[in-house]
Amino acid sequence: MAEPNEPGASAPSPEPKTGIRASSQAPASTAVAAAPPPPKPAAPAKPVAKPAAQGVDRRSFLLTLLLAPVSSWFAVAWAAFTAAMVGMTLGTLRFMFPNVLSEPPTTIRAGHLSNYEENRVDDRLKDQGTWVIRGKDERGRDIIYALSTTCTHLGCTPNWLEAEKKFKCPCHGSGFKITGVNFEGPAPRPLERWAVRRTDEGEVIVDKSRKFQRELGQWDDPDSYILV
Repeated sequence: MAEPNEPGASAPSPEPKTGIRASSQAPASTAVAAAPPPPKPAAPAKPVAKPAAQGVDRRSFLLTLLLAPVSSWFAVAWAAFTAAMVGMTLGTLRFMFPNVLSEPPTTIRAGHLSNYEENRVDDRLKDQGTWVIRGKDERGRDIIYALSTTCTHLGCTPNWLEAEKKFKCPCHGSGFKITGVNFEGPAPRPLERWAVRRTDEGEVIVDKSRKFQRELGQWDDPDSYILV
């Protein structure tokens, strides 16, 4: 057997360490396989909203202040337009219905002839716009006539003053005789007469659909009086 230190002798080959490497590599692979997954990265933090600048708030306030009158006028304009359209619609609908008026009757039954005394004014029908009077006309005839209660100045209603035997307007002082002729105050003409007639039973009927004016010579019309 050659000595290891002898020259020319080959050095012994080292023995393979297969078992040692295998045993050392196996735990490493096992450790790699059993390692936990890396943690997820944290979500980025939301940016903190910066407070609005003071200048922006001031501009918004000034803009609102300037636009307020415009918006209010716009609202008023729309309201007026809407009201006008509603009025036009109602006016159009109004023509679709008949025009029925509740007017007082133009014919008044004034009672029997015998109920009227000469030179006396009967106030019973004043609220119906007439005075029925028995008196003398310009020819001295005994007649019954009906006077309108409307003053010929501005349309007020005169009062009969029995003690003074005249009609006196309380508005502007116009005065009328029992015949209806004006004689004082601003009234420009006499009171008007209504048409009158007598029935077969002697009843007086006043017709307010017809009127007669003295200045036009209409008091001579037979329908403006009843001859007693």
